[in-house]
Amino acid sequence: MVETEEPYPLLDGDIFFLGEIPRVTDFEKGLPIAYYQKKGEERWDDIADDSSIIANVKGKGLVVLSGCGHSGIVNTVMYSKEISGVDNVFGVMGGFHLSGLEMASVIDPTVRGLKQIDPAYVIPTHCTGRDAILKIEKEIPDRFLLNMSGTKLIFAA
Repeated sequence: MVETEEPYPLLDGDIFFLGEIPRVTDFEKGLPIAYYQKKGEERWDDIADDSSIIANVKGKGLVVLSGCGHSGIVNTVMYSKEISGVDNVFGVMGGFHLSGLEMASVIDPTVRGLKQIDPAYVIPTHCTGRDAILKIEKEIPDRFLLNMSGTKLIFAA
């Protein structure tokens, strides 16, 4: 096991563990309801240990796999491009953490960001939330893939 806050290359750099993901967009600033207690004091948790895995699929581009997307999926993709040096994004999949009332105002700018990134596929999962999934499907239907338990996706070069 390697403990790191920095990007960590795997398989000769074709796959990266991103480490801590910078928050650079003006709309993806973390979860407003994430708190922890330390010495009896409640503190806001920016969930800095959120991370993702990216793969550079030869001839296709990046596939970004988000766990829960606490850093924001647009921030995650932007950082993926920076770390890998690859501009083309083939797929964005995983949790985008846009569920719940406290995240409702983040859905529209996130979808706009995904449209600007222009991946071949957007595959939102678990914590993305119904409202966000429906919005993604409506706004970019030709790139949206519905993911269900048991779905198997193969990204081949």
